[in-house]
Amino acid sequence: MEVVNTIGRRKSAVARIYLNDGKGNITINKRELSEYFPTTTLQYIVKQPLNIAEAAEKYDIKVNLDGGGIKGQAEALRLAISRALIKIDPELRKDLKSAGLLTRDPREIERKKPGQPGARKKFQFSKR
Repeated sequence: MEVVNTIGRRKSAVARIYLNDGKGNITINKRELSEYFPTTTLQYIVKQPLNIAEAAEKYDIKVNLDGGGIKGQAEALRLAISRALIKIDPELRKDLKSAGLLTRDPREIERKKPGQPGARKKFQFSKR
């Protein structure tokens, strides 16, 4: 099998992955998964598509992660892995789609407006 590469985004995080046959190693920015995402919740988010596809021990994944926070990065990586698995086996699409792993979450941070401290927050009103 040749190397499959895909991209996943969430908020301002971007995950570029290279998936090929292997033993189930996930390397993120030259670090192990458990080192990069120390909490089991984030590790679970990343491994969700592999668990649904029952391919946790089949592929090695090399990841370049950039931007955003830790949760956004984990969810961007989840989307990239889901897309790569579909490139390999299109029959997985139904299962991953029903789990909601193929939808790019469109929510972005709202911009700050001039004349106020944040996107929605206003300065305190003073009557006198």
